[in-house]
Amino acid sequence: MSSLTITTRDAPTGPVMEIAGDLDFDHAPRLRRTLVALSLRPGQRLVLDLSGLRFCDSSGIAALILARNRAVAARADIALAAVPAGTARVLGIVGLDHLFPMHSDVDAATAVRPGTRAPS
Repeated sequence: MSSLTITTRDAPTGPVMEIAGDLDFDHAPRLRRTLVALSLRPGQRLVLDLSGLRFCDSSGIAALILARNRAVAARADIALAAVPAGTARVLGIVGLDHLFPMHSDVDAATAVRPGTRAPS
């Protein structure tokens, strides 16, 4: 069984969560708990770094939607960084690519001022 690691750090734009491993039925609840406990202020940007993500099922997608909902409720922004091709494809198929700004890496996601959308 693979595991999930979640590391949170601060960037000038707001929190960055590095999510690595399998974001699946067994592990998505851990991300949801981490998101609920996260302090997010208006105007910040929550960046989810998915560069280490190996697998993401529908439970993982639901956790990403929770992250977006948390950001919206806090009047903050959200961005995904380094989204693996398979996950990006699924987000596109279900139409969620319009809800999540996606960037090539964390540097690109944190370089953009919150409230704006830049090309990836």
